Amino acid sequence: MNTFNTEKLVADFPLVTKMIALEELSWFNPNITTLHAGLPYVGLDQTNIQDASARLKRFAPYLVQAFPETAVTNGIIESDVVDIAAMKAALEIEYNTTITGRLLLKKDSHLPIAGSIKARGGIYEVLTHAEKLAIQEGLLSESDDYSKLFTDEFRAFFSNYSIAVGSTGNLGMSIGIMSAKLGFSVSVHMSADARQWKKDKLRSHGVNVVEYQQDYGVAVEQGRKEAEKDLKCFFIDDENSQTLFLGYSVAGERLKAQFEDMNIVVDENHPLFVYLPCGVGGGPGGVAFGLKMAFGDNVHCIFAEPTHSPCMLLGIHTGLHDAIAVQDIGIDNVTAADGLAVGRASGFVGRAMERLLDGYYTISDQRMYDLLGLLNKVEAIQLEPSALAGMLGPIFVADNDEYLNRMDISEAKLKNATHLVWATGGGMVPALEMETYLSKANS
Repeated sequence: MNTFNTEKLVADFPLVTKMIALEELSWFNPNITTLHAGLPYVGLDQTNIQDASARLKRFAPYLVQAFPETAVTNGIIESDVVDIAAMKAALEIEYNTTITGRLLLKKDSHLPIAGSIKARGGIYEVLTHAEKLAIQEGLLSESDDYSKLFTDEFRAFFSNYSIAVGSTGNLGMSIGIMSAKLGFSVSVHMSADARQWKKDKLRSHGVNVVEYQQDYGVAVEQGRKEAEKDLKCFFIDDENSQTLFLGYSVAGERLKAQFEDMNIVVDENHPLFVYLPCGVGGGPGGVAFGLKMAFGDNVHCIFAEPTHSPCMLLGIHTGLHDAIAVQDIGIDNVTAADGLAVGRASGFVGRAMERLLDGYYTISDQRMYDLLGLLNKVEAIQLEPSALAGMLGPIFVADNDEYLNRMDISEAKLKNATHLVWATGGGMVPALEMETYLSKANS
């Protein structure tokens, strides 16, 4: 573990004092640039997103066969956008603040197959690996009907290979279910934060679940070590994978199409604010990249983290990225938001996206539970705690005149604004587990 001079860190970055005290806080990025200036640091561009989109389309016929629930969208894994006007009104009363503009929810919580945002990146990386192996072996070409993959012949072929991943829960769910369906032998290394029902579900799909008493970082490290012992084992690296990142990025062009269908305009006079829960950073980073490519400088992406796991805020604010973990400054990384229980942020995502993200804030576990209860009460939508992290975003934006003035977002522009909370998980939470969550809400 790195040892840091906390006194010096606090002197250089006073905000760290509030983080150590586990206070809810916000920090709007003074170093944000235009998309044009920030894009070179990402190392990826529109052609990479188009390649990912085309690959997902090739696999769509297979997904219809393997997961009949995707038939309604012709094998495309996508989620609805819904208006949550009642929640907006409830938030305004609860926080005595006016949220200027419209409030929407992106229901990645209810994506098919995995019931979370990880159904984007996790499934995409497994499909990318499967395609590569099958093409290398001469069993598949890109012009084929990929439904042929749903056969005993292909399952037997993929059974010669294995996949491993370290996860707090949701990424493991998507990768485990997808890999097992294709025929791979798959091991998911689960941190102490992972919910029992997620482990049980994975095992019901024939996935090897390896449990740890330590946190996410240890699960990833051990998963990587196990994979290195087997030449036929592919390790999916949540901390550094560009493939995962690109799987998430396709969400941008799809959201743009959904907005067009809903007659929602996004331009300089109609800004879009998107609030994304953040763990290690791959999911929200990839989505934010896709959104920036789709909407340019008219979209404002803001990351939300638990007060006990503010790894991305810590890494980017100090400029230390993955060289520092929350544990290095005495924060325990223990949170009810299991998908966000990450102590050290992705260095790849932090460095790639730091110039393109408007801001960051932290939220307490109790606040997530309260918002979960409020959303259930006024909208009858049930999410897991981590998915509510983004719900506080519109309040932080409304209350920060310095940020709005600096970004030249006038009251007139705000009246035309769209606020989109990205709901990252919860669609597969068992009823008893959901009752437990709701019982912890004070609303």
